[in-house]
Amino acid sequence: MANKKNDFYWNNYISAADTACCAADYLLKCLREFDPERLTEVLPEMHIFEHKGDSLRHEMTEALAKSFVTPIDREDMAELSQRLDHVIDSIEEVLQAIYINNVAEITGEAIRFAELICNCTAKMKAMLTELPNFRKSEQLHKLIIDVNTAEEECDVLYLQSAYSCRKNWDGKNPLDVIAWREIYSALEECADACEDVADTVEAVAMKNS
Repeated sequence: MANKKNDFYWNNYISAADTACCAADYLLKCLREFDPERLTEVLPEMHIFEHKGDSLRHEMTEALAKSFVTPIDREDMAELSQRLDHVIDSIEEVLQAIYINNVAEITGEAIRFAELICNCTAKMKAMLTELPNFRKSEQLHKLIIDVNTAEEECDVLYLQSAYSCRKNWDGKNPLDVIAWREIYSALEECADACEDVADTVEAVAMKNS
């Protein structure tokens, strides 16, 4: 069982993962119900999640600075907090890329991508919920692999989407091709960020086993 004294740290990570899940769900909702006229309204709503992620990271940083003993290496804990914050930042950046590129219509690939990102963040949260038991957990390794598998699905979709973007947009505005490649790259970064969290958890588990 996890040490009760360490509950703050584990709960902070779980809260950050939950915030990432909420941000991913909101991104999916925005893409499914896309209205270019409402982007200036939804961007501030998405920023609420990003701000909460920043607050959780700052709380972790302050706690680590004040604590004499931490449940795992202090630098590893700080890195994990930073990587979780990057997941949330990356999700916000997708909507920002759509806004900056003045997108008028969302592609089916983008919606599917957002669905897969929701899956990535859900797997990531499940993994972090198990993290407090990392010394004796029989599930953590599988949960890490689940995140990696979810990220690989996004890699496949990214290649398909980027290829389709170029192949099917001949004769159209080349700026649209550039815009969608940027948006697909931003979507892929969300999945990569989740995998970075899993890699950090895996390294922590190995170092402390």
